[in-house]
Amino acid sequence: MPPDKKIQNRQPFGKRGEHLVAMQFLLMAVFILTPVWPDPSGTELRTNTLLLRWAVLIVCWSGAILLGGLGSHRIKEFLTPLPYPVDHNRLVTTGVYGMVRHPLYSSQLFAAFGWSIFSISLSHLLLLVVAFLFFSYKASKEERWLTQRHPEYADYAKKVRKFIPWIY
Repeated sequence: MPPDKKIQNRQPFGKRGEHLVAMQFLLMAVFILTPVWPDPSGTELRTNTLLLRWAVLIVCWSGAILLGGLGSHRIKEFLTPLPYPVDHNRLVTTGVYGMVRHPLYSSQLFAAFGWSIFSISLSHLLLLVVAFLFFSYKASKEERWLTQRHPEYADYAKKVRKFIPWIY
């Protein structure tokens, strides 16, 4: 691609969603560092639901690893933390991207949900809601850019769910 063509596709610094990446890392750090609230230690609920909570954690984290791993592998040559697509990207709609449009965001939401349930933490559940709203916003910005670059993205978005396979 000629250098002048490459410059046309570039956004000025800060216009590719850099602030969203910073917010995402901040949100992840807050989630990790937030204490479990309320403290469920020694409660009957904690004891009686241990196997169920382990099952939810294992299923959610396995799903997160699969979605994140397959999603990253499928777009490895186009992978960027920014929501703005790289110049050389192409639209990927097969594999895990045939089940959800944003498997990398889904993987973080699944992992956070698993931890929220396992730890019986309302503070983490609240942060999960914030993360869901944040990823919805970030994905919407990314989808606008992808639709500009790939007009067929609009049809793909009508067929494939955003975060949760076959559900949402």
